[in-house]
Amino acid sequence: MSMTSIKLRKILEKRFANSDYRTSYNREKDKFRIEWKSTKEGMSITLGAVAAKYNERGEQALDELEDHVVEALRIMNEKPQLSGMEKHIFPVIRSTSFPTETKAGKKLLTDEHTAETRIYYALDMGKSYRLIDEDMVAAENWTKERINEVATFNVRSLTTKHATDKVADNDFYFIATQDGYDASRILNIAFLEEMKANCSGDLVVAVPHQDVLIVADIKNDTGYDIIAQMTMQFFAEGRIPITSLPFIYEDQSLEPIFILAQKKRKK
Repeated sequence: MSMTSIKLRKILEKRFANSDYRTSYNREKDKFRIEWKSTKEGMSITLGAVAAKYNERGEQALDELEDHVVEALRIMNEKPQLSGMEKHIFPVIRSTSFPTETKAGKKLLTDEHTAETRIYYALDMGKSYRLIDEDMVAAENWTKERINEVATFNVRSLTTKHATDKVADNDFYFIATQDGYDASRILNIAFLEEMKANCSGDLVVAVPHQDVLIVADIKNDTGYDIIAQMTMQFFAEGRIPITSLPFIYEDQSLEPIFILAQKKRKK
């Protein structure tokens, strides 16, 4: 018998029957929320999506969900410090539709990136990370510039080891280490410049979701079609989707591929 939202709600209420938590269910939106009673900080889960995973993978899906929620709530309840944690501050890429404030109304620290993407900053806390908000920065008399400098330095220290594939004379490179910062490597300009120097066509990059960076040496129109379809597929399958649009990298800047690709084809 397949899992339903009603059954799942009862299961989750038992799993999160902690005296420090409060749970609630929004039937209209099919959302189950777990939050700290003291601060009201927490997270909401779409039960339909969880039910689908349960029907496919059983109790393991719920075990993983519980671990993820408990870890996220733990981080929310801590008072993280930036000082002494400089090596654990990284940039993360998100869609421009991603919230710029927490549920508690705290403004997250952000920087502009492209028309499709925005830069956030995270404090790595082991199994997961916490997005840095302006209050955290102000509390320790830090500045956005300092966060940016530290995070940019740290992202350059991450491995750029990649898998490769060749299709229709076009070369594709995939970074997918699952460390939470795969897409962040798009901010490693030294790496992109190195890839640009070694490519014979157009350098195209894509961040369809958080856990992959795609870099491609595109040499023909077929290559444009492949990278567009590939990015769309990755975007649809990603745990934290970012953008389905790939970018052409030129002069240390990123332009959506559908604009420049059309120009090149017209030529």
